[in-house]
Amino acid sequence: MPKKGGKHVDMGKDGPAQCKRAKVDAACFPSVMSFENPDSLFGSLISPIKQEVFFREYWEQKPLLIQRNDPLLAAYYQSLFQLSDLKELCSRGLYYGRDLNICRCVNGKKKVLNKEGKVNYMQLKKDFDQKKATIQFHQPQRFKEELWKIQEKLECYFGSLVGSNVYMTPQGSQGLPPHYDDVEVFILQLEGEKHWRLYKPTVHLAREYNVESEDRIGNPTHEFVLKPGDLLYFPRGTIHQADTPPGISYSTHVTISTYQNNSWGDFLLDAIPGLVFDTAKEDVALRTSIPRKLLMVDVADSTKKLSSLLRRLADRLEGTRELRSSDMKKDFILNRLPPCLGCDSDTLTPGGKFPKIDSKIRLQFRDHAIITVEPDQENSVSIMKPSLLCLGWGCVVGRARRETHMMGTEDDAASEEGTPQQTHGLRFPLSYLDALKQIWRSSTVNVKELNLTSDEEKENLALSLWTECLIEVI
Repeated sequence: MPKKGGKHVDMGKDGPAQCKRAKVDAACFPSVMSFENPDSLFGSLISPIKQEVFFREYWEQKPLLIQRNDPLLAAYYQSLFQLSDLKELCSRGLYYGRDLNICRCVNGKKKVLNKEGKVNYMQLKKDFDQKKATIQFHQPQRFKEELWKIQEKLECYFGSLVGSNVYMTPQGSQGLPPHYDDVEVFILQLEGEKHWRLYKPTVHLAREYNVESEDRIGNPTHEFVLKPGDLLYFPRGTIHQADTPPGISYSTHVTISTYQNNSWGDFLLDAIPGLVFDTAKEDVALRTSIPRKLLMVDVADSTKKLSSLLRRLADRLEGTRELRSSDMKKDFILNRLPPCLGCDSDTLTPGGKFPKIDSKIRLQFRDHAIITVEPDQENSVSIMKPSLLCLGWGCVVGRARRETHMMGTEDDAASEEGTPQQTHGLRFPLSYLDALKQIWRSSTVNVKELNLTSDEEKENLALSLWTECLIEVI
């Protein structure tokens, strides 16, 4: 855990405290974050701020700057990603556009300086040193295990996809013009120093990225310098720009972002179709025809009729225990990071003994298992599992899933072409739903006590989950 000596700054008060720097070998530096569970990880990320204070006073409301005079934490942050890592990463075969961008802010606009094809390290270094270009590295968790661990835990904590970019900017330079984003942002300063200016949002909790002109944004509401070990949070829609001050050789920071398209409006768009589908089975009013030519011209009183139907749906919703699973849930489980098992635990095999009727079992990867009942599968229930590639009786962590995390590649292309995405999960009869929930909600459960009719069904369920490494036998 970070030292409690760090201080948070009420944005608008005095500038940042001095922060000592420490050099570190990224490959061997021990973590100072708490990875015991998602809750402890987030708590250590925003320490010394308490989580309840953060969500009550800052989340979606205003920026938070945490300045830390903690050499140990500064050194750990530096180990997450360093400018010097680029040489080795370029040898793996990086490509402009896909893996990184080269850019500068020129006259209030973003100028992209990308070359074609594969990145050459010497050319990259030349652009950085001579053209004072910023290097924007996309989704470094694909290559850096510590960031993988952090972001995987944050995805479990938020229940939302978590992406990241690393920005490396030489002295006296700025990579991006003033803009706002459609994501909640956590910035960790890794190397050097970065001068930040934040401005009052023109669109509160924005749903899209947008560049703003200097004459439109006015004077900054907050201005400060981030140093290694410092953390900055600001809500989506916060206008911001940052530069590396003269006299500082370069700055490296990682931007960790989440909650893109994850609002109540998005959820309503996704969940209402299932509610309508279910309600229409029982309510004849939803099955009556729309007026003639309603799709061609406006028909009198059609909005009044629609309002009446929406009120019927609202009444139905109040009596519904849970909404059917949505595309948002499916997208999250299909595209999130797999569990980080460590370099020595790549192979995942069924845990414990072979499950029998007298066995006691426990769910593995609880934060990665999601039970769904889909509108188009009326008589079945699915349990969606982590991104695991099954090989015979064992499973191997899906490296490809980590390598394409947040890259919008294969899955997006398949979706655009109308190709169904592969679901990592098991499907059972709807009668298994209570038993699956029983396993998911209990720390341990006896197979013979599962809420199923016959011992054969109980053993079959346990065996199916065991062979996919979703449970272990105690």
